[in-house]
Amino acid sequence: MRLADLQRKDVVSLKDGRRLGRIIDVEIDGLGNIEYLVIEPKRFFRFFTSTEETTVTFKQINKIGEDVILVEI
Repeated sequence: MRLADLQRKDVVSLKDGRRLGRIIDVEIDGLGNIEYLVIEPKRFFRFFTSTEETTVTFKQINKIGEDVILVEI
């Protein structure tokens, strides 16, 4: 699976079912391993509000489905 495939999926919290947003970036260590995913929250008024990014470690991902990525945050 490519990063572009992951970026098309919504990230959803298993704890409360809340949609967290979509993946906008990935942090990779010196060995080429994914350290964490950077998620930008969905906002209707993106131009008027500051964007707070959320990070999710690869260990927090519970399941990657066809449309969503389920995470435990």
